[in-house]
Amino acid sequence: MISSSAASRPIASLLVRAGPAMVSVGLLLLAWELYATYSGIKPTILPAPSRVFEQAMLNREALADNAIPTIRATLLGFACSLSAAFALSMLVDFFQPLRRALFPVFIVSQTLPLVAIAPLVVLWFGFGLAPKIMLVALVTFFPMLVALVEGYESTEAEIGQMLRAMGAGRWRIFMLARLPSALPYFFAGLRISITYAVVGAIFAEYAGAAKGLGIYMLNAKNNFRPDLVLAAVGVSAALTLVLFGLTVLLQRQAMPWERAGKAIAVKRPRL
Repeated sequence: MISSSAASRPIASLLVRAGPAMVSVGLLLLAWELYATYSGIKPTILPAPSRVFEQAMLNREALADNAIPTIRATLLGFACSLSAAFALSMLVDFFQPLRRALFPVFIVSQTLPLVAIAPLVVLWFGFGLAPKIMLVALVTFFPMLVALVEGYESTEAEIGQMLRAMGAGRWRIFMLARLPSALPYFFAGLRISITYAVVGAIFAEYAGAAKGLGIYMLNAKNNFRPDLVLAAVGVSAALTLVLFGLTVLLQRQAMPWERAGKAIAVKRPRL
């Protein structure tokens, strides 16, 4: 039977790691609350966090109803982006000339301002789900592709030579050596990309949508309700944090040896 002290250790460890962030966010919210309350600024210009939270609770059904389309577009767009990044990274790794041919195109795609391209994509493909998926994929694709390609290149040459001497073909070398070597790079790119996914979906909804957090923010702004705008911003920030946390958990499950290595390094006595 697990003792209560042993069960509480993970919780205590989590609180220790999250403590500095919680304190900094709490101080920021406190400063915002004091300024909005005592500076004389109108709530229609800068609502206090307490008012934003109150309005978020009063309008929680509308916020949840509009968050669902945003989550759907985010997850579908990110899934397409992840699949395309992985497939193209493999092609680039197996056929090096493709890197010189395709990377300039991908770099140019990242220079396109989302504010300008989003209305055009909606105009070309309509107000449905497809343009939102495309825009999310556009803003999240490149960091994962670059991370994977750089990760493949980080494979130690001696490992490939040893596998080749043992009779392994190029595909087997890729699966046994190059892909595992790329995992830390991939998850770094994944964490960067996931922070842009919700933003990409919201920009697409700004450009044209019937429902979603983006259109909710736009309607609230047009009705001079900054409290509702900030409530929707808070929901989008929470979604981003949840997705980021899921990528961290996924990395721990996919790379158990990394956690084991850190544990050994901590236990190793210093000379």
